[in-house]
Amino acid sequence: MMNDSVSLQTLEEMKRYYQASASEYDEIFNRQGRYDQGPELNARWFAEWDEVFAQLHAFHLTGDVVELAAGTGTWTQQLLRSASTVTAVDASAEMLAINQAKVASPRVSYVLADLFCWQPERVYDALFFGFWISHVPREQLDAFLRSCWAWLRPGGKMFFVDDTGCPTTAPDQPVRRGRQIETRTLNDGRSFEIVKNFYEAADLVAPCVRAGFDITMRQTATSFLYGFGTRLPSERNSENLSRG
Repeated sequence: MMNDSVSLQTLEEMKRYYQASASEYDEIFNRQGRYDQGPELNARWFAEWDEVFAQLHAFHLTGDVVELAAGTGTWTQQLLRSASTVTAVDASAEMLAINQAKVASPRVSYVLADLFCWQPERVYDALFFGFWISHVPREQLDAFLRSCWAWLRPGGKMFFVDDTGCPTTAPDQPVRRGRQIETRTLNDGRSFEIVKNFYEAADLVAPCVRAGFDITMRQTATSFLYGFGTRLPSERNSENLSRG
């Protein structure tokens, strides 16, 4: 069988991509430029975002929250509605600079770090990551989720969201370069290879359970999947519950 694991070179190239794309990243969420797909599809996009926002606020991440791959601050702003503090972690200084300027809150602290090797010095009350799990190599998924478990206090909450692979992000769809790799192109024409894995919501139940989470997974009508749950006392707990 061909080895399709992700190389360190690709992980470094993905980091460079997000450093280079920081200034245009919000065009995706705002449906601007080449991401504008017209009134009908844009309205559907924002309606599905609102569904995820509503569930995030209903789940109520409180206390000290760590946000992984915090990006330009779209989710940081949402987290501050219920969190006492947010620790925003990202490997891109460019992303964090935009986040800090946009959010402008003394309750947010910023950490420049590579999530594949970051080790916090404390545990948190809640953990959030948006559009990150699809960038974790499949062979590292279990280890990443075990790290999430370790970074939370017992009973701590986790919420994450990602896209489903539905072709609603740009008219020039990224080119797949194998099972886990796709090529992304910036507005200026530069291209980068990044890790991108697409899942159905049900695909992520078992990995979360193995890592020690009681998890609920859901999908919106077309574009997004999201999961929310709590850290159980021990990994691989035989009493784990999960709901699709």
